[in-house]
Amino acid sequence: MIAELGHFALILAFVLSLYQMTVPMVGAAKGWHGWMESARPAALAQLMLMAVSFAALTVAFVTSDFSVRLVYENSHTTKPLIYKISGVWGNHEGSMLLWVLILALFGAAAALFGGNLPPTLRARVLGVQASVSAAFYAFIIFTSNPFWRMGNPPFDGTDLNPLLQDPGLAFHPPFLYLGYVGLSMAFSFAVAALIEGRVDAAWGRWVRPWTLAAWVFLTIGIALGSWWAYYELGWGGFWFWDPVENASFMPWLLAAALLHSAIVVEKREALKSWTILLAIMAFGFSLIGTFIVRSGLITSVHSFANDPERGIFILAILVFFTGGALTLYAFRAAEMTAKGVFAPVSREGALVLNNVLLAVSAFVVFVGTMWPLLAEMFWGRVLSVGPPFFNQAFTPFMVVLALVLPIGSIMPWKRGGIAKALRPLRGALVLTAAVMLLVFAVSTGHSALAVIGAGLGSWMVFGAGAELVHRTGSAGLSRLARLPRADWGKAVAHSGLGITFIAIALIQAWQVEDVRVAEIDEPFTVGAYEVTLRGVDRADGPNYISAMARLEVTRDGRHVATLRPEKRVYPVQNMPTTEAAIDYGFFRDVYLVLGDQQPGGGWAVRSYVKPFANWIWGGAILMALGGLISLSDRRYRVAAGAARAVPPRQGMPAE
Repeated sequence: MIAELGHFALILAFVLSLYQMTVPMVGAAKGWHGWMESARPAALAQLMLMAVSFAALTVAFVTSDFSVRLVYENSHTTKPLIYKISGVWGNHEGSMLLWVLILALFGAAAALFGGNLPPTLRARVLGVQASVSAAFYAFIIFTSNPFWRMGNPPFDGTDLNPLLQDPGLAFHPPFLYLGYVGLSMAFSFAVAALIEGRVDAAWGRWVRPWTLAAWVFLTIGIALGSWWAYYELGWGGFWFWDPVENASFMPWLLAAALLHSAIVVEKREALKSWTILLAIMAFGFSLIGTFIVRSGLITSVHSFANDPERGIFILAILVFFTGGALTLYAFRAAEMTAKGVFAPVSREGALVLNNVLLAVSAFVVFVGTMWPLLAEMFWGRVLSVGPPFFNQAFTPFMVVLALVLPIGSIMPWKRGGIAKALRPLRGALVLTAAVMLLVFAVSTGHSALAVIGAGLGSWMVFGAGAELVHRTGSAGLSRLARLPRADWGKAVAHSGLGITFIAIALIQAWQVEDVRVAEIDEPFTVGAYEVTLRGVDRADGPNYISAMARLEVTRDGRHVATLRPEKRVYPVQNMPTTEAAIDYGFFRDVYLVLGDQQPGGGWAVRSYVKPFANWIWGGAILMALGGLISLSDRRYRVAAGAARAVPPRQGMPAE
């Protein structure tokens, strides 16, 4: 009965979305205030219905209701509770239900917090958002029903993919979807503005908090996925340029570009056409990511490659919304004339360069991701585009971005000079040079990668600090605490990016790796550490069997840690997994992986010493924190001039 209630609520939400996508839009076109206002209760009701639907599926998983086919295929009675809950979205149908729940959540948030928007714009934004929801409701109801019952319920389920039974991956999809789906709000604002034929400074102010929220969620989601890959898969890396990793990275890059472009619209009423295009493309790339994951094009632990017909349905959604928005853009772009005039060397010019670098780097990632798929599809050629291509093609754009970011941030609006902008950055330059000299001095073989990467990252960190000091002006450091939160948020986010740069460069340049067959009680050396295999024991988990090693790590005769890497086997799916053991440190990780037992009696052991590994995710946390600090700035939450908006009178057309 609970499953049927969830299914019924899903269908009602679909019907309500059809109402919300038509009636308020007609009201906005006719100037009928009552029709426009009906979008708000419709959006809130949609959220309530979707909450009921999602809760019903969650109850089915938690209670192990194996009469629901989805529960049978993705759960088991012995599975821990947290993975029964995460199993709700650890599959195609459940993850799509989470997707539409988040769509409804953002629509309801726009209805609740968009009271100061002009009525016509708010109605159109909610109407466009509802049209996106309606398309995905139809996709779920007609191709991916999560509430499908089985005639003869089995006694137990087939369990969830063991690789997904991990806390990091339990929380990774919800944050990622909050970012993906959050960009639908920027898309809705863009299409609503195109329909109205008006983009101004107030529009730039309205669209920024939604884009920033989506970017923050994407940052957290990508970081969680990277961290999970680092400690769970046992390969010792944090980013492999996997197609599904790239599918989330491309919208992140475009959202970052959109954030900076919207600043120019808000401050100078320039780059209007480009900003609208970015808003369309950012959400378009989110849909491309959805298509890649669910079309059957790739095989990955991240993917839900089931039925190619579902991929065709998603492709149709992608073509309809992205193609339709671009067509409307082609008709309206000429009307979005820029008012602000600026010199190439100015804050605006720096933000334009920022946008070009981010957009082109996203295009590079797109080409590298799609080219092997297209080559195999159209020419039957199997190509491999791996990390070497991305590292060489993508990295130069990031190097230039890191160099210009502190200078552009400190430039004045409209017109500036590089020499004048560098003056407040002299201290940052000195500190950056000192860091580069230190890294050069301690580098084995004087690695250029370590020196350059540490220099670029330090330049961003110290540059962000110098900008804060510069903004205090003659008031001195006492004014730092009174600076707007948006300034602090920008400095923290830019510093986080710099720290991530430092970490990636140093881990790639200084990492130590050792692969060998380890014998019991025979020590071996990995970098500055000595590792000894003391034994391998059998350990039984709630739904798995494990071979757990005891590896003692010492340095200069002093005990550092006893690490216990595992080789697990999940009997229900008969699938092995590797559980790395890591001694986390502020400046380094000792990372050990247990392999198979060898014929001679020893065990394969892979060992790493990874310098500054945790700084990668520390930098990502700072970036997300910077975004949250900026969101707390009241100027992000209240649109300029919106309070002066007056609803049109009944029956009168809106201006």
